[in-house]
Amino acid sequence: MRLWVLLSLLLLQETLPHVIGQSAKSKRPKEPGENKIKPINKKVKPKGPKMKEREPIDSSSKSQSILMQVMDKGRFQKLTATLSLSAGQSVELRCKGSNVTWSYPSYLDTFKDSRLSIKQLDRYGQLILTNSTAADTGEYSCWLQLCNGNKCRKDETKMGSTYIFFADKEELFVPTPSYFEIVYLNPDKPAVIPCRVTTPSAKVTLHREFPAEEIETDGNDIIYDAKRGFVYQHPTFDHKGIVYCKAESQGAPQISIKYHLLYVEVPKGPPSATIVASPGRAKVSDGIHVVCTVLGEPHVDVNFSWQYPGQELEKPVIIQNFWRLINRGTGHTTRISKSVLIIEDFEARDAGNYVCIAQNLQGATTVATRVELN
Repeated sequence: MRLWVLLSLLLLQETLPHVIGQSAKSKRPKEPGENKIKPINKKVKPKGPKMKEREPIDSSSKSQSILMQVMDKGRFQKLTATLSLSAGQSVELRCKGSNVTWSYPSYLDTFKDSRLSIKQLDRYGQLILTNSTAADTGEYSCWLQLCNGNKCRKDETKMGSTYIFFADKEELFVPTPSYFEIVYLNPDKPAVIPCRVTTPSAKVTLHREFPAEEIETDGNDIIYDAKRGFVYQHPTFDHKGIVYCKAESQGAPQISIKYHLLYVEVPKGPPSATIVASPGRAKVSDGIHVVCTVLGEPHVDVNFSWQYPGQELEKPVIIQNFWRLINRGTGHTTRISKSVLIIEDFEARDAGNYVCIAQNLQGATTVATRVELN
């Protein structure tokens, strides 16, 4: 019995694979669209995350800062919009480039300050300020000059700027050379009361002397900027008067100098011109100068033309035109335009009326003077 069972099991073991194999071969083929199992030995290339294409950078419109501060042990630090230091500290700034121009508070130029040193080395420009004071607070900037022969222009893509506060607890306001300053209120442009501080965290308020009161700064019509002072965005006649600033920072409050606000409505019209001849009476063979002068706004160009004796006879004369800007207190600049007519060898026929016509976009003004034969 046991032998028969054993033989039956062996026979079943030999038959089973054959039956399973026949069943596998008799299965119908899969229709298109039915699930298929990928062979496990097929290599699949892994897909990385799809990278977004970078837009090309327009190098012409992007400015590159070239300004750095030299730290201790030969380290360098790129400068941000502002930098706070303590009065008494020295500072060294560098700008990369072989032709660097610097700008700094005009106070340092006014007094030809020996604490300031500027050098141009092979690869960079260097500015060193030693024994700093509160009065040195202001904008420090540099840029590369692009030159073609004698003509140079600023490279707008390579420049740097930072505003440095030199904090001094005894001098919360940046010192000024005067104790009283005039600020002109022009309805066409903002007016600045330049009570700048040496500590950017100082609390600053604006006050009227009479009637004694604090002037509210609403952040719209009147705003405060630590780097400029109080700014009247839209000056009016009601803003005129005498004002001062008060600052507080971890101690007793300090008072600024006083500012006299004058309302000046600049007329929109032809230039205001004057004319002077020197001398007014001339001898034969003398030299004479006739000067025509116009005072106006900084952005207004003035053109000059002349009428003079001997003009029809093509008398040789020299005419020189030039202009310059004059600062009349912070925030107000006047442009002086001049035209000078020169006769080096005066003759009898040169005696007579000299007429200057000064013209801007609003119209023309004519002024005249007379030169007599002596």
